[in-house]
Amino acid sequence: MKNFFLSLFISCLTLISFYNPAEAVDINNGESVFTANCSACHAGGNNVIMPEKTLKKDALGTNQMNSVSAITYQVTNGKNAMPAFGGRLSEPDIEDVANFVLSRSEKGWD
Repeated sequence: MKNFFLSLFISCLTLISFYNPAEAVDINNGESVFTANCSACHAGGNNVIMPEKTLKKDALGTNQMNSVSAITYQVTNGKNAMPAFGGRLSEPDIEDVANFVLSRSEKGWD
């Protein structure tokens, strides 16, 4: 029994060591999805509805939206005037958009 658990543990570690979540992120797809679904309100990282809530680094930090999980949650569920995209976009597309937004906020939207 002890050997079984040891083997299971080693197998799990082996599988985890080969998994790289960064490989799953597609920034180019995120940009395409953003352009098609988000740019009407968020062109250039701005916000035409609520100008103080931009997608720029300082605003994302102030609004506690400076992580992929926070952005993913907001895109999926919506909030205030922002509609939920969970029913329109796939989970991988939403994650790609979140990574694109975070990446662009670091580099600048200009």
